[in-house]
Amino acid sequence: MGVMKQKARLAVLCRGVAMSVGMMAVFSGHTLRAETLADALIGAYESSGLLEQNRALLRAADEDVATAIAALRPIINYTASVARNFEDRDSRLSNGLRTTTNLETTTASVGLSASLLLFDNGATALGADAAKETVLATRQQLISIEQNVLIRAVQAYLNVFAFREFVELRQNNLRLLTQELRAAQDRFEVGEVTRTDVAQAESSLADSRSGLATAQGDLIQAVEEYRSVVGRAPGQLAPPPSLPSLDGSVENARSFAVQNHPDLRSAQHLVAVAELNIMRSKATLSPTVSAVGSLNLFESLDSINDSQSGSVGIELTGPIYRGGALSSGIRSAMATRDAQRGNLLDVRRRISQNVGSAYAAFSAQQASLQASEERIRAARIAFDGVREEATLGARTTLDVLDAEQELLDAETSRISAQANLYIAAYSVLQSTGRLTARDLSLNVQLYDPNAYYDLVKDAPVPSSAQGQQLDRVLRALQKN
Repeated sequence: MGVMKQKARLAVLCRGVAMSVGMMAVFSGHTLRAETLADALIGAYESSGLLEQNRALLRAADEDVATAIAALRPIINYTASVARNFEDRDSRLSNGLRTTTNLETTTASVGLSASLLLFDNGATALGADAAKETVLATRQQLISIEQNVLIRAVQAYLNVFAFREFVELRQNNLRLLTQELRAAQDRFEVGEVTRTDVAQAESSLADSRSGLATAQGDLIQAVEEYRSVVGRAPGQLAPPPSLPSLDGSVENARSFAVQNHPDLRSAQHLVAVAELNIMRSKATLSPTVSAVGSLNLFESLDSINDSQSGSVGIELTGPIYRGGALSSGIRSAMATRDAQRGNLLDVRRRISQNVGSAYAAFSAQQASLQASEERIRAARIAFDGVREEATLGARTTLDVLDAEQELLDAETSRISAQANLYIAAYSVLQSTGRLTARDLSLNVQLYDPNAYYDLVKDAPVPSSAQGQQLDRVLRALQKN
């Protein structure tokens, strides 16, 4: 009876293992409509507060160009004032008496003043050019941030997918170990095994419960990360698509990256800004020539007295002595230029290193996945053999469960290797600067950095047609 009961228990265990392995084998082939990796990337792109923040910073940089351009245009100001004047006037008469006269008048004045920069040795124009280079650098920084947002979404998606698989494996393992404990207890009651065998089964079950709790905790954390990145909780997730297309040559990818990566381009534009600022600082040593004019109207409201005055002229101003501030500004601009050049060199080397490291990690994950596949194949053969031997009485139930645990561990290793392989592949894209919504062909409305710049680059006034169009854009941004 004991032997028959043991064989029955083993048959149940084997069917359970076969079902769990079978579920893993067909999981990637299910046809239920599920959220895809592209959906997660779209959600991250459309809901990222970090992207919105840096788009706004880019618009602020666009406005700096408008401010610099405005300094080259006529500047017109007005003044208006109304004043009540009080005066007590004492006078001495010929007979020695004194008289006091109270004078009160109300006056009003209106004035206009205008100035136009004619010459400053190009300092203002250089400031506008520097602002334009800053805009270009900020655009590249926005692309770099977009890459960070998307790689984080890739990691969040694959972590949720993997941890759900881990939980499912742990749950299957817990069910099987629960059955094994019951079998050990039944055999202990009829004297076929000792208390040690029962204790081993209890220990394995407790360890399985601990592993399940850990996997569930990891899954909760992965779900929270997904919610933060994508903007919503994950639903049913589809298996990742085929791996993205990568350049087969590391050196070709490195060459592409050190020319096109947004971090490098941003650093190049910042060097250009520093060079322009040196030229601008030197230009401030030259005199400034401006055309100036003014018109003033003065009227006394208590009398018929009024007056008008005006002037038109050319104004020349220039520094004579400012305590060494101008020379210090030039030296500071030169030091900033040297710092930006050093940063450019560091960025180029870092990008080259990141490409090499990303490809190395990708190759390592490919090898790890292949090893996991071999491990699964060997573990499945071993499990089938132990199961058959246990049916013949040559193996114990614990031997079967050990083999089953090894198979589940191999499946777990494969899940981790698959997730890490995808993350490594998308990290390669990021290292070369091609992990963007445009490069991935995501079905989103791409943010156009030129749209706002084209509206403000000429510093339009609110009453112009361009200014009114800009107001409509700003109202739409406020609604969003």
